[in-house]
Amino acid sequence: MTMAGSNSGGTWSGRIARAAIAAAVLVLLAGPLIKFGVLGWQAGLAMFAISALLAGVGGLISLVAVLRKRGGLLVVLGAAAGLAALAVPVGIVVEARDKPRIHDITTDTVNPPAFVAITPELRGPNTNPVSYDPKIAPLQTAAFPQLKPLILPDAPAAAFDRALAAAKARKWTIVAADAAAGRIEATDVVPWWGFKDDVVVRLTPEGSGTRIDVRSKSRVGEGDLGVNAQRIKNYLAKIENP
Repeated sequence: MTMAGSNSGGTWSGRIARAAIAAAVLVLLAGPLIKFGVLGWQAGLAMFAISALLAGVGGLISLVAVLRKRGGLLVVLGAAAGLAALAVPVGIVVEARDKPRIHDITTDTVNPPAFVAITPELRGPNTNPVSYDPKIAPLQTAAFPQLKPLILPDAPAAAFDRALAAAKARKWTIVAADAAAGRIEATDVVPWWGFKDDVVVRLTPEGSGTRIDVRSKSRVGEGDLGVNAQRIKNYLAKIENP
């Protein structure tokens, strides 16, 4: 009988399967370890990438062992866990393949809303500057041509209430809400990873209505995998459809 069965954990295929499962667990832990400050974001991302690669290699070897009937349940689990762990970063890369390596997105690239209450000191050391680099505007326009300001028929006061309610509905942490200045500043947290991104909303009169511009900027990292653009789209959609 070639199937290793219950004692497969003692064979080479069993040991590799265990290693693949362990690496897959590290992939799952990378986000929470960053989120709760156990690891810095660079170290956490490095652990995520390396663990996913190791899990994938172990998963492939385990899969070969399963196909050759040289492993039991443990090896099957190793193949499944390893390949699933590898699929996570592969999916991220595929999703981000057409996204530019920028982390500051706005509906107004000519005159982007400025951060006032959210200062460099609040964002913390070694974070991206709050200033806007106009060189990234063409990259954003090419990648997200549909990202435009929202024009509401409401007067500024009513529009401000809608904008603030939408920010709260998105579970953002409100840092400043100045109705007179037509400005809302807030912080959003990327699920699982715990990365903090900052948002500023600017409301200006537009005829008898109100124009709403939004800017979303990552605190760390060079690229955002499209997260900031998607955040703005979701937020504006929430204002339109409370």
